[in-house]
Amino acid sequence: MSPVLVRVIALLSFITVVAPLKANSVTLAAAPFETYVSDEGEPSRLTSIVEAAFSRMQTDLELQVMRDAFLGSAVRSGKVDGEFAYIDLGERKDTVTLSAPYLPIYLYATGKKYDVEEIKLIPHLKDSRVAIENRFANTPKFRMLKEIKWSRNPSTYDAFKQLADDRAPYLITTHLLIEEFNLLLDKDGEELLHVSSASLMNAGFSLALGTSTPNAKATIEAFEQTIQVMQQDGSYNKILGLPWLSKDINNDGIADYIGETSVSLVPTDTLTAYPLDKSLPGDSSIYVIDGVIVETKAEAMAMLDGVKAERESLLDPDVYKTMIRRW
Repeated sequence: MSPVLVRVIALLSFITVVAPLKANSVTLAAAPFETYVSDEGEPSRLTSIVEAAFSRMQTDLELQVMRDAFLGSAVRSGKVDGEFAYIDLGERKDTVTLSAPYLPIYLYATGKKYDVEEIKLIPHLKDSRVAIENRFANTPKFRMLKEIKWSRNPSTYDAFKQLADDRAPYLITTHLLIEEFNLLLDKDGEELLHVSSASLMNAGFSLALGTSTPNAKATIEAFEQTIQVMQQDGSYNKILGLPWLSKDINNDGIADYIGETSVSLVPTDTLTAYPLDKSLPGDSSIYVIDGVIVETKAEAMAMLDGVKAERESLLDPDVYKTMIRRW
């Protein structure tokens, strides 16, 4: 038996085989969120993840995009079976059955000046004006933060424009969105945004099914099992456009590195990965490339095609063109 085959078998031992779900079609909805959720043909990471998962589950799926104000009533009335981009930031959950978060959210402060890098905790922003999207600001956890002068915005574009126009020195948003905006700045030769030295609040995107949805529990369980597979076989890397992900895949408490040959880069120095759980990498971290386990970094790098060109931003450059040029 070849070493590669042995390693593939070893990886499969960590993954639960997902049986097809015997269920009727499922209708899910979410509010538009740049690079995450869209129904206009734009990059939509969450849409792609959920569609791929339900395809593997062999369950018919219909996705709808609607205003955030209509989501809760749509689920309660049975118009849709649930939400596919639910963010738990302290809301009541007695009317829905939640999956485990399938994509973590790390909220960082960002700004044009270096001083933001000294920020490690939300209290460090006391009395500062901070731009933020309504999707975060209108949640219980953020409404409790009275000492910050929130500049609320209806969209991602509007939140970044507050920063661009110097109407707010800081912005709190997801780390993934900061990276996408920095790709636009870098391509135009502008100075990149600076980022707080730590995440200020963590959450996650979950599947939320109404409690009256048929087979809700079974659907959630099948979805979670499918996501476990997708996070480890390279599917997430391709969908998210992220070279490296980290997650403890063998339950030893140490984060392991997950890559995919079409998107993973050979690091020039320290390997940086987007964490899918709370574990941290260590000397015993293993590597998974295209679903194949390798024990050392050298073996993992040898499986890659070499350094690839940095990808384009998932934010629409035409939409942000004026903002970037005035930077």
